[in-house]
Amino acid sequence: MTRDFGRTPLVEVLLLGGVGEFGMNMMAVRCGPDSLLVDAGVMFPGPEHFGVDLVIPDVRSLTGELGRLSALVLTHGHEDHIGAVPYIWDLIDGPTYGTRLTLALLERKLAEHGCDTSGRLVTVEPSETVTAAGLDVEFVQVAHSIPDSVAVAIHTPAGTLLHSGDFKFDQTPLDGRPTDAHRLADLGRRGVLALFADSTNASQPGHSGSERHVEPALEEIFAGAPRRLVVTTFSSSLHRLQLLVELADRFGRQVAFVGRGVVENAALAARLGYLRLPAGLQIAETDVAHLPPEKVLCIVTGSQGEPFSALARMAVGAHRHVRLEAGDVVVFSARAIPGNRHAIDRLMNHIARRGARVVDEPSKRVHVSGHGSEEDLKLLLSLISPRCFVPIHGEYRHLAHHARLAEQVCGESVTVLLAENSDRICFDESGGWIGEPLRAGRVLIDGTRSGQVADEVLRDRRHLAVDGVVVAVLAMNAHSGGIEQATELITRGFVLDGPTEALLDAATGRLRALAAEASVEERTDQGVMGERVRVELQRFFRKRCGRRPLVLPVILEI
Repeated sequence: MTRDFGRTPLVEVLLLGGVGEFGMNMMAVRCGPDSLLVDAGVMFPGPEHFGVDLVIPDVRSLTGELGRLSALVLTHGHEDHIGAVPYIWDLIDGPTYGTRLTLALLERKLAEHGCDTSGRLVTVEPSETVTAAGLDVEFVQVAHSIPDSVAVAIHTPAGTLLHSGDFKFDQTPLDGRPTDAHRLADLGRRGVLALFADSTNASQPGHSGSERHVEPALEEIFAGAPRRLVVTTFSSSLHRLQLLVELADRFGRQVAFVGRGVVENAALAARLGYLRLPAGLQIAETDVAHLPPEKVLCIVTGSQGEPFSALARMAVGAHRHVRLEAGDVVVFSARAIPGNRHAIDRLMNHIARRGARVVDEPSKRVHVSGHGSEEDLKLLLSLISPRCFVPIHGEYRHLAHHARLAEQVCGESVTVLLAENSDRICFDESGGWIGEPLRAGRVLIDGTRSGQVADEVLRDRRHLAVDGVVVAVLAMNAHSGGIEQATELITRGFVLDGPTEALLDAATGRLRALAAEASVEERTDQGVMGERVRVELQRFFRKRCGRRPLVLPVILEI
């Protein structure tokens, strides 16, 4: 890792998200007063984000660092690469470039948020070059789990920066469009200043399998399933959907897409020609119950154990049209996103209780990753031979492993810049270094209710979840300030037992004493008295039981 705060860069790359974590992929390339944004993704919240639906980089606080955001370039259509676009749409002062499927997915998302896209979505093809933010940007075809994925070569005054996007070397992709190794090798021969490469599977040995590698296991499942077959996968994994459709047609099953995400994505992909559905094969979810179970394949949402997904509702018997029964087979054809394992296991247990059989990756090869493993990453490094290497897209352990791969492949000819979110990567003709860090944060989105979640709101939610809430009700005479009725404490989140009741009795006595100690002026001022009650009760509970409940004083004037 090289840090240098004294040199003047020609080009800066600002790492805004997706470096040291999964999701929220976003970086900006600044050359002069303008910046080019590459991807704008979301991260799904962890258990510590109470009531938060999405997490995005805080771009608004960095307008001084970014200058004019004159264009956005997208590598592909997954949520962790396009999900944040609606929330920063008004900050982008120029076009958004992406392939046809990527922009179709984005356009639907922007329409849901009421964003005006008139003339601002520009479709590009692999091998095409556009000028954005004063830089020549070239799109290079790569294979991934969603069609129309690209890497991005940005030609700057300091040299070429190559962003790999999400990729793997699949020689037999379902759409017949493998990663363009010839163009990548050509870029390497011409000279690449820096490679920014996906590290998701950096610690996985070997090559990532082709999408075709799951076909034998799925064939065996189709052939042996005695009743209804249910498969859950990522709704955007269109290659997997195509393979399932082909197998259903071959084994005489009709296909029902169940769950909003997969229904919408399948319809969009079919309309654009990315999903080929034989005539008469698809049925509505309302028709599932009326057909023999052995003649139906349901492709459903819920592979990550989402509590309100179609599969979750089926698993507890709450879905309106599809019910799981003994003898059904449920296949989890997706990897578990880190942090989701517990929710997935809970969902599998519900499915098993209904008598259905669960099949997942450990028992059969029903999933292959869309991200390159060790040998794929080594091949990319060999083709590119970059002067500088920056691992991105992964937790720190993945970045560190990828950095070691780069040193093994390229030796002393490469400068490895092991960076994290908020780092500034600087480049001039002589190479690259890590410069002054950014003051970058993140924005928490409550997508189903009121929008952005402020820090203090999240803090209050954590207090409620961990320490509970205490409502202190004091009825006081508006003129004399005397207590008119018995002081009342209402609690939620406390264990109600003998010791707790004694604690609450002591707290009530302390409130009475507090009121007696206060002056008449304090007692007749609701704001002052309420704050005294809040502070005193917080101090009391912290000292007596080590807890810090959220205290809500209610002063009633009588």
